[in-house]
Amino acid sequence: MLAAAAALLLAAAGTVGAGRDALREELLLTPLPAGDVAATFQFRTRWDADLQRGAVSHYRLFPKALGQLVAALGVRELHLALTQGFWRTQAWGQLPLQAPAGAELWVWFQPTVTDVDKAWKELSNILSGIFCASLNFIDSTNTVTPTASFKPLGLANGTDHNLLRYAVLPREVVCTENLTPWKKLLPCGSKAGLAVLLKAERLFHSSYHSQAVHIRPICRDASCLAVSWELRQTLTVVFDTFSSGQGKKDWSLFKMFSRTLTDACPLASQSKVYVDISPKNKEKELLEVTPPPASVHEAIVQGDRRTYAVYDLLSPSLFNTSRSLNVQLKWKRPQDSSLREWIWAADWRDQHSHLQHTPISGLPCDPAGDCAVVSAALCAHSDYHHEGEGKQAKTAEAGAPTPWEMSRQCEIAQGSPGATDASLWLGYIHYQPAQDRRRPHLLEMLIQLPANSVTKITIQFERALLKWTEYPPDPNHGFYVSSSVLSALVPSVIAMKDMDVEQSPLFTSLFPSLDGSSYFVRLYTEPLLVNLPTPDFSMPYNVICLTCTVVAVCYGSFYNLLTRTFHVEEPSRGGLAKRLANVIRKFRGVPPL
Repeated sequence: MLAAAAALLLAAAGTVGAGRDALREELLLTPLPAGDVAATFQFRTRWDADLQRGAVSHYRLFPKALGQLVAALGVRELHLALTQGFWRTQAWGQLPLQAPAGAELWVWFQPTVTDVDKAWKELSNILSGIFCASLNFIDSTNTVTPTASFKPLGLANGTDHNLLRYAVLPREVVCTENLTPWKKLLPCGSKAGLAVLLKAERLFHSSYHSQAVHIRPICRDASCLAVSWELRQTLTVVFDTFSSGQGKKDWSLFKMFSRTLTDACPLASQSKVYVDISPKNKEKELLEVTPPPASVHEAIVQGDRRTYAVYDLLSPSLFNTSRSLNVQLKWKRPQDSSLREWIWAADWRDQHSHLQHTPISGLPCDPAGDCAVVSAALCAHSDYHHEGEGKQAKTAEAGAPTPWEMSRQCEIAQGSPGATDASLWLGYIHYQPAQDRRRPHLLEMLIQLPANSVTKITIQFERALLKWTEYPPDPNHGFYVSSSVLSALVPSVIAMKDMDVEQSPLFTSLFPSLDGSSYFVRLYTEPLLVNLPTPDFSMPYNVICLTCTVVAVCYGSFYNLLTRTFHVEEPSRGGLAKRLANVIRKFRGVPPL
């Protein structure tokens, strides 16, 4: 009787917990030019609970470590990304959520937090332990407070930027020790569902790897009278089939991950695989997926119309014919890979010509010692019509944090390859000068980019001479300058329809659009590697070795002479046996001993 009652109580508790939290997982597979394939995993855990009041004691799907962290430190939003490699926007297209190379962390705190800097330092130390990363190196020298960018992605009653902290560690290297704790935060771990594909030796054998954690408050329903908490764990990898020795564009799940899908996560309410089968070039070359999908979904993603083949892992009919799902993709019209790459890139530039991005590059130094660095080059080629209007000027926000070791000057230049009547317009400029060994530089600008023009932001800096204790263990490698950030709200070429966020794919709902007429884009430039004046650290080593050798030889010799005791030994006359032998030798006529 007692056992039956206990089972009934456990079942009731499980039912109540299931109504308060939910898990959705999805995998997006996107073919890229030259045989590359991008795989984007997203795991969303939604919890209908109030973490800020600290009354939560039972955790079911939401990780307890992150829940207690949000409640204890008064975190309103948390965004952490660990990235290895650089996303090549011009060749691969737009990524739903980009991240700079290295480690990026930006957090919004609650207004009730009195000491934001103390909470920020404690938060970075705790996250460093959770994800086995070097986030404990985040301090005031690499932390900035942006005033125009990095707005809250969730619910926000105000935008007091004194509650925002942003930091980047470009030197951070992402490895398996960061992936393992990231997978442990998943409700099913890596034992079931889409997470079984997260094999470390395959994920890190890629051209690009980025894993992120996003925590934000969202509306519980349409009335938005209650608040829910959302945790998104995203992972994006780009596989290069040519570098792996395959040399062709046909691929499958087993070729990429060395595994296949056998079931969905038992705790997930939705588990789907999306395959982008949209035409990739002007020849309308189509893709053929095997096995045939049960449904096809069309969506407007970042201004483009996309077609996706959908596989629902929770559908009973999916595993009727086979015990595993191995999605395979083949091209219906094979072409030369180089020609296909050129056509696809040209078609993408035509579709996205309203906003392009050029990575940063270094320029040679002048005799005075100043160096010019192109931190961001923005091209506004608005060769399309939107809502009956012609070429328009686009507004973008650019931010560039720079270490305090480089004092800098900024110059903005504009060129006009095509005819345009608009001119460059700076609506907002915020510059925070650096303080030596306290805070870095920060430059933010709100720029209106004219049509058919190229705007370049040039930064000149002077090299500083550091103290010998401030150099890293490998000073000749150079010093990293974090990526510049470009944020823009780009008008959509194709009108977007109103859709339910809960029913739409996860990769389309992180930056929702109110009216569907525009979409948000955030781009990052490549990090810079700058050589600062570096002393020859081998000379102190040589001097120390020579000095120690001389001191050891001289001091050892003097110490030996000063501490040794000398004794004078007198010659011995011999004993009785010697005297008897000499007497016998004398009688025999032999010389004595």
